[in-house]
Amino acid sequence: MKIVLHLLCFFSVVIASAQTNDTISKPKIWSLEDCIVYAIENNITVKDADLNKNISEVAYDKAKSSRLPNLFGSASQNFSNGNSIDPITSDYVTDQIYSTNLGLSSSMTLFEGGQISNQIKQNKLLVNQNSFLVEEAKNDIIVSILENYLQLLYSKEGIAIAQNNLEASEKEVARAKARLDAGSIALNDYTEAQSQAATNKYSVITAKNDYQQYIIALKQLLELRPEDTLEVEVIDDNMELVNLEMDKMSIYYKALKVLPEVSASDLDITIKEKDLDIAKGAYLPTLSLVGSVGSGYTSISDINFSRQLDVNFNQSIGLSLSVPIFNRNETKAAVKTAEINIERSEIEKQATEKDIYKKVETAYQNALSAQEQIIAAKASQEAALQSYNLAKIKYELGALSTTDLIINQNTFTAAQQNYIQAKYLNILYLQLLQFYQGNDIKL
Repeated sequence: MKIVLHLLCFFSVVIASAQTNDTISKPKIWSLEDCIVYAIENNITVKDADLNKNISEVAYDKAKSSRLPNLFGSASQNFSNGNSIDPITSDYVTDQIYSTNLGLSSSMTLFEGGQISNQIKQNKLLVNQNSFLVEEAKNDIIVSILENYLQLLYSKEGIAIAQNNLEASEKEVARAKARLDAGSIALNDYTEAQSQAATNKYSVITAKNDYQQYIIALKQLLELRPEDTLEVEVIDDNMELVNLEMDKMSIYYKALKVLPEVSASDLDITIKEKDLDIAKGAYLPTLSLVGSVGSGYTSISDINFSRQLDVNFNQSIGLSLSVPIFNRNETKAAVKTAEINIERSEIEKQATEKDIYKKVETAYQNALSAQEQIIAAKASQEAALQSYNLAKIKYELGALSTTDLIINQNTFTAAQQNYIQAKYLNILYLQLLQFYQGNDIKL
């Protein structure tokens, strides 16, 4: 009985271990949503944009602190010999003097032509602009993920088509060999069947290589390690015939409202206008409040060190006014440069809007084309399949040559590839049009 129990325990452990190993070795299946979420959190381009935002926040805090007074401490120890002026008493003496000076000084800008206020406002705008640039970087990654994900699925279906064709051609080689041995076909028919099988094998290898290239591209977007495995989730075939019922200009105008690059361009104009205000501020005077406290010690006095520090303690406070008169046209040049930069930002905004229109127009026209193509490709695929099936029957009956059978097979293969290409292009451009309107991408 004990032996039976030991055996049961042993097999239970073995089975449990096998199940655990199977669970560990089973690769994760990535959905499109999984890829997008992971890429946004880990992609280095997004991280770099986020770091730029952090830098702008630091600059904003620094600009706000420029309103505050500064404070500096100073200390010096001096030795002089011969005829000199005592730095503490200001007496003219001929002696060796050891002196110590201690002090604190502070200044605060009261008015600087509005430059400080405008600098703070500009830095706040830069923080907001960098927030939009972070969103733009995320959007670029999302679009790249979508494109690579669909290319991966397209390539995966291409492998299946190529493998099916290879299996069919290998069967045709076997039939041709049997018919050659029976003397019912010539040698060239058999070699043509062999050549087609070799071509189809080459196509399988090429399709698998393309698939691996898309795997590499997607892994890089996700910032996965080279040793990480990646397998993507297939999509519902019912999505392939989604109808386009959207107005092109409505999509464009909505894209102008929701895409972050437009908001970033608007803010860039405002930022350059603040540059102009800052530059004009240099025409106005600067008024500062300055103050200091200090004390010192000199060796020619009979009073001890601590007493001298008390006796020599002094304080001062005052106002400092700086009036710009002529600075070799530096302010004039800065104002003119700022005005030019405003015009440049306005042009860049127009370029951004043109680029968005091009994206919307391209996606819209390609979506229309893909919908028409998928209908035609589906009908072509069905017709080519029927023709290929009939050709195989005729070939088995000896009523069709190997060359004609290969032609029918290649026609069917081309029809299959056209169909899956139209299918994924249809999905891609419809999803892009949704994305340009601020909607989430969902497959």
